Amino acid sequence: MAGLDSYVYRGKPLKPRDSESYMYIYHGQEVIRPLDVPSVHPLAEDSPPSEGDVNVNKYMVAGCGLATLITETLLVHPLIVLRRQCQVNPGLIKYHIIPITLVPIVIRLHQTQGINTLWKGIGSVLLVKGMLLAVEDFISKITPWPKEISCNSSLKAFGQHILLKCVSIGLVTPFYSASLVETVQSEIASESPGILDVFRDGALRLVAVSNKGRLIPIYALLPPTIAYELSKYLFTMVVRGVTSRIMHLRHKHSQEIRGAYSRDVLSEAVAQDIELQSSLISAFMAATMFYPWETVIQRLHLQGTRTIIDNLDTGRSVTPLLTGYSGACDCYNTIISTEGPLGLYKGFGALILEFTINVVIVKVVKWVMTELRTVLRPKPKTTRDPQWYYDEI
Repeated sequence: MAGLDSYVYRGKPLKPRDSESYMYIYHGQEVIRPLDVPSVHPLAEDSPPSEGDVNVNKYMVAGCGLATLITETLLVHPLIVLRRQCQVNPGLIKYHIIPITLVPIVIRLHQTQGINTLWKGIGSVLLVKGMLLAVEDFISKITPWPKEISCNSSLKAFGQHILLKCVSIGLVTPFYSASLVETVQSEIASESPGILDVFRDGALRLVAVSNKGRLIPIYALLPPTIAYELSKYLFTMVVRGVTSRIMHLRHKHSQEIRGAYSRDVLSEAVAQDIELQSSLISAFMAATMFYPWETVIQRLHLQGTRTIIDNLDTGRSVTPLLTGYSGACDCYNTIISTEGPLGLYKGFGALILEFTINVVIVKVVKWVMTELRTVLRPKPKTTRDPQWYYDEI
């Protein structure tokens, strides 16, 4: 164009102008300059998360994990005590299938024995859980058996993993029996156990191989116990994988319906939320599905132990456990014939309350962590679009 030959692009911006003046003179003409509008870098959304975001996500995961651990061990333990006492009592008239029936029982137990009675056996429960994890870790280090598997694992690795689970459960079973006794026995009719008594009682149960009285030897309890724990573990793993896949597909479909496929589908926060929800759903479905089997297993472990439990019909008295089952099949048939099919679901209301509290606590912690992440997340850096101007020679 004519008239531009005498101008050369210098590549330098003009000097800063007065912030209140948006007009300047160019060849005798007043020219309005555009305002400087800050804009986010176009590649900011596609860039990897910053170190601050990664740290915040780590804190969120740790917070949710700690809250879940506290929920399972402290807040939910009283419901585990009530549920087990209902399951192992063949003479219980009130089955407590719904949660509301347990409220007056808890009030009476608090009046007669104090609130501490609902946290009995919590130390042994924690020790047995820690022992199971330690045994699995030790065996996986001295053998080629993997402690974790995925959908891409080979059939050989899957079989070795199952073998690892079977051996670990078998080694911990005697101590599980001792912990079960401490959890259900009444404190007003029995001496309070020590912290490490679970190891002593478990060792005694392990060496008691003869069928003395109605006590079932530990080698006879191993097959049904291992089969129960392994079946429940596999069922939980399958349901968790299916529900997680369904949630991923639903989230992707919801994004497509809104007209834009967001990268948030594969983000760490969404993946963690989906895994948490799928874990809760799979745990509840597994506990419900295998509840009758759990009732049978616990009654077999307590038979012949001379355990006295609280009478949850009244909440003010105690009752001894007197059973004479010859095995798992005989226990199941006896419960069906004498207590009815619902006898296998005694104390199910406590299980409903247990998972309700789990869900509420996880939702609250998730909300708190989300708010903290919003506050602690570093603000995105903004850049100004470079403006180039022509300078007069």
